[in-house]
Amino acid sequence: MSNIRLRDEDTVTTTERCRVFWGPVTETERIVPMDVLRGFALLGILVMNIQSFAMVGYVYDNPTAYGDLNGANFLVWLLSHLLADQKFLSIFSMLFGAGIVLIWQKAESSGARPTRLHYRRVGWMILFGLLHAYLLWYGDILYTYGMCGLFVYLFRRSSPRTLVLSSLALATIGSLIAIGLGLFWVPHLSPDIKAELIEEWQPSPQTINEELAAYRGSWIDQMSDRVPTAFEIETSLFYQFYGWKASSLMLLGMALFKLGAFHARWSRRQYLSLVGAGLLVGIPMIIFGVVQNFAKNWDVRYSFYLGGQYNYWGSYLVALGWTGLVMLWCQGSRAPALKQRMAAVGRMAFSNYILQTVICTTIFYGHGFGYFESVPRTGQITIVFAIYAAQLVIAPLWLRHFRFGPLEWLWRSLTYGKRQPFRCVAIRLAARDPHDSVQNDMVTDHSQEDGNPAREIVR
Repeated sequence: MSNIRLRDEDTVTTTERCRVFWGPVTETERIVPMDVLRGFALLGILVMNIQSFAMVGYVYDNPTAYGDLNGANFLVWLLSHLLADQKFLSIFSMLFGAGIVLIWQKAESSGARPTRLHYRRVGWMILFGLLHAYLLWYGDILYTYGMCGLFVYLFRRSSPRTLVLSSLALATIGSLIAIGLGLFWVPHLSPDIKAELIEEWQPSPQTINEELAAYRGSWIDQMSDRVPTAFEIETSLFYQFYGWKASSLMLLGMALFKLGAFHARWSRRQYLSLVGAGLLVGIPMIIFGVVQNFAKNWDVRYSFYLGGQYNYWGSYLVALGWTGLVMLWCQGSRAPALKQRMAAVGRMAFSNYILQTVICTTIFYGHGFGYFESVPRTGQITIVFAIYAAQLVIAPLWLRHFRFGPLEWLWRSLTYGKRQPFRCVAIRLAARDPHDSVQNDMVTDHSQEDGNPAREIVR
């Protein structure tokens, strides 16, 4: 163990390394808490995404649109809405923003051309997102991240204060757009357009049956719903809603990265303040929104525009609360094996994200087992936990033999314009303490999911 040491409880370094061809090789550190948080967010996203895989699309925003919402199914929906809806996606967005700063810093310090690398990287991400959305699942987020990444990169040199203020400004613009549409646009719609809006929010049996037939059918049959839905998400919904919030969260993530929040270097009191904000302000705000939406019978003219603002803003606080909780976990010594597995999932976030799509579409769509709209929310959450278990086992096993996940390797190779080394050359070390399995088993040189070389210890 003479060549290995843990530093600041959040990074792992080693002088033993494999060569990674991305530019000049420099001695660098891996930010393990970011890996853990990324893995945690990636797993958490599935709690909400499985609803889109398993049920008609309308129920994601309007739980009363179709299906059973009583008893245990209601409890699953409520907890998912309070703790997961927009929360884990917010964490993932913040980490994407942090990754932009991290890659820029690494590339600039090595003498590479960071701007060219960045735009190649997000350009390929946009393409991956388009393929994912139109060929597999319309709920893709990669396209949104790529598009927002084109813009937020301009803020890479900004101070944390400027980044936070800019984040707040973009979030406010997105919120005002939704409020303005609800107050001034919806009331003045023509009867025909208003009927179409209501039909999209509270679909008729005929509309539901058409979607059921599409996703219970073949891969080609699914195109009749997947293509127009993906197009709507990537055009009108992106410019009206998603783009503003995702960009806002990326800027916030850039600020938090510069402040050291994702390094688990803040004091316990600071992280507890984030947890407290989520628990004492964010959760009550969202609960109030739920009560209001049910009081309005989930009327689209209220719930989609005005009623959605409680979760819109509350999700920022709950996401920060989750972040604080994970960072406290990273500072401590509890469940080290689970922590390492979570970090492995985070290092393979791109591959694991697409793997979740492949697994779930195989389970629910007609080209697979065809269980679309046949599994209640309680059954869906059981499937979620089963996928968690599988990914927590598979990811560390994969990283024993390979530097990156398969899609991370492909993305990295395309970004840097040449084939990157894939298999890992490992150096076995004799542990000073045979029980010190967390710190010592294999020394490898992996890359961050976002394309940054770093030295690390993996199980």
